[in-house]
Amino acid sequence: MLISSVLSACRNSDNAEKELRIFHAGSLSVPFRQLADEYEKKYPLVKVLLEPAGSLVCARKITELKKSCDIIASADHLVIEKLIIPEYASWNIRFATNEMVIAYQDKSRHAAEINPDNWTDILLREDVIYGRSDPDTDPCGYRAVLTMKLAERFYGKPDLSGRFLEKNRSFIRPKEVDLVALIESNAVDYIFIYRSVAVQHKMKYLVLPDEINLGNPEMNQVYSLVSVGIAGSKPGSSMTIDGEYINYSISVLNDAPNMKGALDFVSMLLEPEGREIMRINGQEPIVPGLTLQPGLIPASLKTYVNR
Repeated sequence: MLISSVLSACRNSDNAEKELRIFHAGSLSVPFRQLADEYEKKYPLVKVLLEPAGSLVCARKITELKKSCDIIASADHLVIEKLIIPEYASWNIRFATNEMVIAYQDKSRHAAEINPDNWTDILLREDVIYGRSDPDTDPCGYRAVLTMKLAERFYGKPDLSGRFLEKNRSFIRPKEVDLVALIESNAVDYIFIYRSVAVQHKMKYLVLPDEINLGNPEMNQVYSLVSVGIAGSKPGSSMTIDGEYINYSISVLNDAPNMKGALDFVSMLLEPEGREIMRINGQEPIVPGLTLQPGLIPASLKTYVNR
């Protein structure tokens, strides 16, 4: 009887460890679902639970709501660096890039004429509606604002960003993937969005100059000329985000309930199979991954990062 009870307890304990919970940026939904499917094939006893949200919301689930998870993956490495490390995690790995685009569809007003030279004028027309995500909850939202400010400088149009920020405020959404529904339902004509999301949802999109799109690491000196203020880590606080090229990052929580499973998932993401999943979904991998904490990276992941 005692042996039976012990075996039963062990089985229950094993089953309790067979979930892997990931808080991740909304723009990672498609590639992470594909990666989770591959992970579950390799580890069939593990169920991957994906919880997409704006990256800042993901962080606040941990810091304010004290929700448990194994992994956090952010659309901006600064979210983890500023809000999660060192209290909730010890290290952070940047693994993919992206860029800002203007997405639309054939039915969008003036779709036949929009181009890199006139898009600012078209989006500001009275008959045009555009959407963006919330800077206080989603990096895509504050990157849309940074893109507007860079466009103001690049095109030499004073107060361009101010006019953008005042227009169509009722079409601001919590995270970037919420904007897809606005386009598909014809509620808006254009959206500020990541190229990867436009690719994944087969939307048309306008490629912006490198000086504006936050997608070229060599343009960091230009991007850093603009900044935006957003809500901080505590209610009522604020913090400043400086312009920087887009880079996604991932970390495993210090108290991850399924530490081994989490490290296995991050390893799969950083291996060729995971990098290819990111690439075909419009997010170019960073190889090797970049970290500011090389000495704290777990041994199983060290081969995938800069040293």
